[in-house]
Parts: sequence; C-alpha cells; structure tokens
Amino acid sequence: MSKYKNRKFETNAIHCGQIPEDKTGAVTTPLHMSTTYKVGFPGDESGYVYSRWSNPTRKALEEVLAELENGTDAFAYASGLASITAVLHLLDPGDHVVAVDDLYGGTHRLFERLMKKFKIEFSYVDCTNPVNFKNAIQDNTKLFWIETPTNPLLKLADIEAIVKIGKEKNILIAVDNTFATPYIRKPLDLGADIVMHSASKYLGGHCDVIGGALIVKDSELAEKLHFNQYAVGGMLAPFESWLLMRGIKTLHLRMERHSLNAMKIAEYLESVDLVDKVYFPGLDGSKVPNNMTMPGGMVSFTINADLETVKKFTMSTKLFILAESLGGVESLLNHPALMTHASIPKEIREKAGVTDGLIRLSVGIEHIDDLLIDLRLAFAAISEPVKQS
Repeated sequence: MSKYKNRKFETNAIHCGQIPEDKTGAVTTPLHMSTTYKVGFPGDESGYVYSRWSNPTRKALEEVLAELENGTDAFAYASGLASITAVLHLLDPGDHVVAVDDLYGGTHRLFERLMKKFKIEFSYVDCTNPVNFKNAIQDNTKLFWIETPTNPLLKLADIEAIVKIGKEKNILIAVDNTFATPYIRKPLDLGADIVMHSASKYLGGHCDVIGGALIVKDSELAEKLHFNQYAVGGMLAPFESWLLMRGIKTLHLRMERHSLNAMKIAEYLESVDLVDKVYFPGLDGSKVPNNMTMPGGMVSFTINADLETVKKFTMSTKLFILAESLGGVESLLNHPALMTHASIPKEIREKAGVTDGLIRLSVGIEHIDDLLIDLRLAFAAISEPVKQS
C-alpha cells in the first residue's frame, strides 16, 4: 500500500510531499496561491487546471496524510465538519447512520439539525460494546460513524469488531481519528473504509489553522469523494495546507509529550478528593483496543461540586487556557456542557455522561511540573473555606 514501506512514520511525516522545487531548490514545499493554471489545449486535464479541483500545495499535504494513515488517497477540507459533511454526501435520502453516543457536539449538531433535513436518519449507541452497533442496524443502515477515543468521555471502541459487524451488511465504516492521530493508531489497517481528521487539532498542533481531512484506500470511494469535493467546493486553501504540513513534521514528537504529560495528570487527578471520576484510556488497567501505541493527550474528569464552583475552577488556571478546541502545544481547558457540547439538549448530553461537573483537558507539551502546580492551585481556589462575616 505504502510507496515508502521501508521508511518509518517519523521520516515520512517530514519528507512525504516535501520534494525540493526544481526551479529554486526550495526545501520547504512552496505556497502555490494561483487559482488557475495554463493548459496545453482546450479540455486538457493532464495537470493542474483550477485550484478547486487540485492545488500543488494541497496535493503535497494530501500525499503525506495518505502515507501516514496507510491509505492511497487523501482529501483536505476547509474544516473537520466540512470533511464529515463530505462523508454524508455519499448517502442518499432515507439512509440510516449508526453513530457513537458520546459524540463531538458539532458533529451531533450537523447530524441532528442539518442532515435530518435531507432525510438522513441517525441512531446513537454506546461504542464500548460492539454488539450495540449490531442491534442498531436497520434495513436502510449505510454508515457506521465511530469516534474513538470519544469526545469528551474518551470511550474506546473496538474498531475491528465493529468493522466485522458492518462488513457483514455492506455498511460503510468511518472513523474519526482526531484524538488518536495516525501516530497512535491507523483505522484503515483495522478495516475502516474512511478515516476523518479535524486537522485543526493535533495534525496542525499550534492552534493556528482550521482544516479537515479524509483518507481512504479504495479507488472507487476515492473517486466519489474527489468528485464531491470538486462539485461542492469545500477544499482547504493553500496557506492552511502549508501550515498543516509544517505541523505534521513534529507530530510524533508532540504526541509522545502530550501522552506522557496527560498520563501524569490523570494519575494526579485520581488522588484529588474533589474529583469523582477520571476519564483516560487505560488508566483503569484495562487493555486499550486497536493497538493504540499510547493513550493520547486528552484527559476528562468530573468535579463533585455545583456548577458555579466548577465554573470557578475553570477560570482559576493560568497555564490551562479556558478555550475551545484541543491538540495544540499549549494546554487548554474546556467545560463541555457550556462550550463544545452546549448545542446538545441537556437531557441528551447528561444521559451520555456530559454533566455540568465534567471538565475536559487538552494537555499540552509544557513542563509537567508547571502543569501540575497550575491544577493544584486551581483546586485550592475552590477548596478554601468560606470566610464568615
């Protein structure tokens, strides 16, 4: 499958798509801003024609994305949600999707408030038991949407087991691999048909670019996605493509530090009296499925306190920045119920476990000692006794 099967991930992350330019010898892939290209004759499509169809900078990014996920074709989009929409464009009115119940709020919003208008049906199941996917299959089920680790409860799904269930019914399998990244896990190797990334997160890694991606290894599926991208126009711009390539070069280094820091923070949180539960892959000693090489940089936990106290905690950190998104070198703190998952009705999100006491951390690559001190001071801020007047 790979053109560079004898090279390691770290080498491909730096060199795939990074061919020195012939004219100048530039080592870094040039930023090609042209929207249109000279052709040899009317109807000539042998090279680049129009940047909505293909662009040299975006093409270089797509080459490295395909290589790192062990795919054959990749497509870069203007955002993660744009890439999810591209997958849904493969469906027809009346088709049914089975998705995980602990789902990123933006994905849930897209499914429920937009795609239902086009007569696409959705069911949501606990992904930790593959049988739940089997029991949710209907005659019109065409797609399994898997997000694992899930956002924000970090549930782990057995991709291979779910793929086996889906393939028996000719159901398309798509995996949101944003939290894991291809450095930790490659869903195509586990039988998935499509891998999706919100590239704004770990792939970019610096909170300075919005983008999305789809990677496949089936030529017919690739042809459909390419046509849909060209016809709809949701492609990624050249500058954002260039930024993502720059970020990907250090993905392996960052993921190792993210994971190491996150593990130490998860262990610390388990010792805090105010913390009810910590969500982190493998922390309870259970086997992490899908051959994940490390746990990743996300940690979620619940605080045993009222909403106002929880809000005070979120505003008491100095290094953990209260903000949307994740996956950057800087540590971020998020309150899902009021931020990333606020668009989900309260009764639905609470049933899934997204309560008012839940906090999600995107652990950065700062020194772990500083991060632990930051959290200790925040807990101290909500543990101080109330002064009597």
